[in-house]
Amino acid sequence: MLDSIAACGSFSGAADALQMTQSAVSQHVATLERAMDLPLIERGTRPVQLTDAGFALARHARALIARIGNAEQELGEITGRRHGRLRLGSFPTALATFVPAALARFQRQHADVSLTVIDDHLQRLLPRLDDGELDLAIIYDHPALPEVSSRHHDRVHLLDDAFQAVLPRGHRLARSGHDVSLTDLADQTWVGGGPASAWFRIVRHTCRAAGFDPRVALTTDDNVAVQAFAAAGLGVAVIPGLAIAHALPHVEVRPIRGLAPVRRIWAARPRDPFCPAAARAMIDTLQLTVTSGAAVRRPERHG
Repeated sequence: MLDSIAACGSFSGAADALQMTQSAVSQHVATLERAMDLPLIERGTRPVQLTDAGFALARHARALIARIGNAEQELGEITGRRHGRLRLGSFPTALATFVPAALARFQRQHADVSLTVIDDHLQRLLPRLDDGELDLAIIYDHPALPEVSSRHHDRVHLLDDAFQAVLPRGHRLARSGHDVSLTDLADQTWVGGGPASAWFRIVRHTCRAAGFDPRVALTTDDNVAVQAFAAAGLGVAVIPGLAIAHALPHVEVRPIRGLAPVRRIWAARPRDPFCPAAARAMIDTLQLTVTSGAAVRRPERHG
């Protein structure tokens, strides 16, 4: 109910979504507030918002409901009363490269499994995995992202994704025909991600280790836009190899020699002694797909 109020921004909207009367919604909230001895709703605001306590209670309620649903699903699978289910989450560049081939292989071999795929960014995949909304997630880590390594998940390594330099066609560093180093780019204008961008935090961390801070003039977390800005001559960029697997025209892609950003990509699931058969099968399929290399097309070298 608290989730519905937060999503709709009003008691009346939540009542419509839940097919209840507005007075019933108000009474339920009042009962919860008396039980918690805390205000859960910021009254007098438009749209209606939850208090910190309300957000905390809603988060724990989501996790409890997910755990109950997961328990019912696991028991049903063990007893044979339910078909397998797999809810797989992934970050966008994995979905655009090796994941489709893995999904196709998985569905051919496990047609009876109900498969759901969720596209989300790393920052949202982690709590969704913790809250039981996902059975398996494709994530990545790096020393610049301590919030990832601090999570207690069971993880299986899939591949290492080396970042690549993206230069405007005709750029002096592209004309040389050689790989570039990060320090070659130190005096350049950069296209980068926002302050909370996981991939650009990796880039900035490695640049600082190389002795400089990139001078970012244009900010976007859309990898296609990063390439488009570079193609227009507005700056250089360093982005994950998977993100440049389908390079735009008018950019030059160069490997980075020496100190270079690399993210490690994993299949992660909640830490639990019981691993559903569908999750085990998907992990095996992902490993087979990336090992074969057929679906992880590395960027062509231009120039």
